Amino acid sequence: MSVLLTADWCSVGRDEYYRKFEVYKWEDSFSMENVIMTSCSYGGPFAVRRDPKKLVQVQGSGKPSVAIYTAAGAFVSSILLTKSVIEVGWSTTEDLLCIEDDGSVLRYDIFGNHQHTFSMCDEARVTKVIEAKVFTCAGGTGVAILTSSYRFFLVNSVKEPKTRPMPEIPGLNAPPSSWGVIVEDRQTKILVAKERELYLLSHNDSRPVPVVLEFSDRLSSVVEMAVSVDNRQIGLFTDKGRLWIGSSDLRSKYCEIDTSHAYRPLQLAWCGSDGVLGVWDGTLLLVTKNGDTLTYPCDSKVHVVAEIDCARVISSSSHEILQSVPSVVQKILRINSVDPGLYLLEASRQFQRRNHTADEYIRLVKDNLPLAVENCIEAAGYEFSHDNQKMFIRAAQFGKGFVPDLDPENYVRMCRVLRVLNAVRDHKVSLPITNTQLRKMNIVGLLERLIRRRHYYMAIQICKHLKLPPAEGSSRILAEWAFYKVAQAKQDREQVAREIASKLGKAPGISYKDIALRANNCGHKHLAIRLMDYEPRAREQVPLLLDLGEEVPALLKAMESGDTDLIYSVLLRMHAKMPLADFYLKIRNYPLAQSLYIKYSYENNNKELHDIHDQESNYNAQAALHLKDAYLPKNSGTREASLAAARQSYKNARNDFLAGACDEQLRLLKIQRTLEDKFGREFFGQSLHDTVEILLTLKEVKVAESLRNEFKIPDRRYWWLRILAHARNGEWKQLENFSKEKKSPIGYEPFVDVCFERNEREEAQKYMSRVRDDLKVKYYVKIGMLKQAAQTAFDQKDTQALIAVQSKCGSAEQNVIEQINTFLTQLSSRK
Repeated sequence: MSVLLTADWCSVGRDEYYRKFEVYKWEDSFSMENVIMTSCSYGGPFAVRRDPKKLVQVQGSGKPSVAIYTAAGAFVSSILLTKSVIEVGWSTTEDLLCIEDDGSVLRYDIFGNHQHTFSMCDEARVTKVIEAKVFTCAGGTGVAILTSSYRFFLVNSVKEPKTRPMPEIPGLNAPPSSWGVIVEDRQTKILVAKERELYLLSHNDSRPVPVVLEFSDRLSSVVEMAVSVDNRQIGLFTDKGRLWIGSSDLRSKYCEIDTSHAYRPLQLAWCGSDGVLGVWDGTLLLVTKNGDTLTYPCDSKVHVVAEIDCARVISSSSHEILQSVPSVVQKILRINSVDPGLYLLEASRQFQRRNHTADEYIRLVKDNLPLAVENCIEAAGYEFSHDNQKMFIRAAQFGKGFVPDLDPENYVRMCRVLRVLNAVRDHKVSLPITNTQLRKMNIVGLLERLIRRRHYYMAIQICKHLKLPPAEGSSRILAEWAFYKVAQAKQDREQVAREIASKLGKAPGISYKDIALRANNCGHKHLAIRLMDYEPRAREQVPLLLDLGEEVPALLKAMESGDTDLIYSVLLRMHAKMPLADFYLKIRNYPLAQSLYIKYSYENNNKELHDIHDQESNYNAQAALHLKDAYLPKNSGTREASLAAARQSYKNARNDFLAGACDEQLRLLKIQRTLEDKFGREFFGQSLHDTVEILLTLKEVKVAESLRNEFKIPDRRYWWLRILAHARNGEWKQLENFSKEKKSPIGYEPFVDVCFERNEREEAQKYMSRVRDDLKVKYYVKIGMLKQAAQTAFDQKDTQALIAVQSKCGSAEQNVIEQINTFLTQLSSRK
């Protein structure tokens, strides 16, 4: 195996190796003296600002500023601040956080655009902030501050800031020698070093908890501390130059060593979770949890960025990664290794050289070939070098050809992942993440970072390469691109709208409503309206058009959809915002909308319906509304007025018939009020029929006759009312006299009927002689006079009637049956 593959390895202790390799070389080196650098984790950008503690020559305004660079050293943006900045940090979403001395926290994106500002607390505004730290927790990114009154305050999420005061440390009248933030079991604590004393502060505790640690030198005080990225380990550096490493809960001690550095390090940071890095002028010291050390010389000042599996070392000329060599890589590449992966790797190399020894290596590893393939696949994921990646992947490809039943899923997945990693590590993207970091942040997190850096094309290509669903991948990225596009101020609106529509097309999961809403929020109202033309769903179009104040286009879209609920929503919004006269004139141009609103008003708002009909000069409809109002139970007191208005409307419409009907109804109401006063009974609101019926029941025949004459009640109806009234009152004599006044227009059968219904058969017999001949047999049978019925049927020579009468006879009417038989015989003999 070539020695060059392990040339950058350094042995630390027993069977442990670290490697340091270059990721990016600066095109233009810049000085790291007199500046403070802050870098974002997961291969993020870094921010550079002037060190306020050092005297340097200042050009320009002299106001504090922050410059942002990519991980490859390319300048991105610059932020000019107005106040003194205490600390600068990065959020998990690559937003730059600037903590000012008055407790204000300003959030910027990577391009220097201001996103949000919030204040830590009023006390910080008054007493000022002297120190601050940015940390990561379960809720996202948090901020902790120390005020000049030596009190700590903490916010667990910068997106939803809620300030939590921490317990005061007794006797703290000077800045602590060191302090750090520890996140343990979703609870954030602050470890504070006050000279030789340590205190743990928690929002849930009313007072600080003293912490006792075992130091070799009990007179030591902690002057620097570093918490690992996973919040499980902590490193403490004392003023005696000793480094204590243990668990973050301070219950376990891993090691304590003398670093031989008597002064405080420029920086203390973790390298993954295996060791602590201390930075001094010209020296980079690595101390593992086992107490082993490794020293790297530095030509210039460096800045260390802690990562979950490594540390990034940024100098004035390059960007390097320092990491513990992954165990699988160690097993394969270390000297004197007998790992199956090594034999497979060598077999692949010999095969590429067309050397027959490849077969011998394969035979050596044949029993462990599946394991060797998996190890090579895994090792390829840990390599930054393209050549090393190819070497391991080719070995895995060569080996899996000898294992027919081996699942190729891991091999295919690793090839895809490596292609993604190599693409984002390119200096144009500058995202030097490891495979471990990619698994931690997952593909969605990677896409989010690419979107924030505006690498939309790269993100879409990754989605296609990994075959992600459109809703999670390309569609979401296209939507984000559209959000960015509409936010640009100096662009032609029509061109932007067409460009967005051509790119998005009918991509699933994309809502033009959201894009238009973003355009409107950015002050581009006309662009938002134009974008809504591409939204195919009316239920998404119409509400936003209404919010934009475009009622008429919203109404047109709603009518095109045919959705009446949508049309009603537009009409009601227009009604609420516009003067009524303008509203009526506006909907007049759209018959469908006008008809629907008239229907709505008919059921909910008659007053406005009157106004609409008045504006349209629709007198018939106006009169119908007046009639409806007149007969509502709650409007009985104004019925005459409503009828009068209806009469006038019909006159205006030249509808004389209905106008006359309204006039007659008004006269009837007037008479009914008079009758109520006279008889003390309820007449008002009754129909003419019921009014006459009540009068006849009260035996007020003359009054009923007068109503009959005035309103020209037909004789047939009036006779029925008289007959029923007399029968109801039991006035049989008056009924007989009434029947003799003149010939009945309805015949005399009703007289028989009312008498029969009240079991007055004798009274009924009085009218049988005047019943029509064709009905006499029926009515004789009805009142039980079967003998007369049979005689009448015989006289009429109606055989069928005789048979019908015979069928009604019972056993008691034998004489009638015999008579009917005789009649039937006589009628048959005559034929």
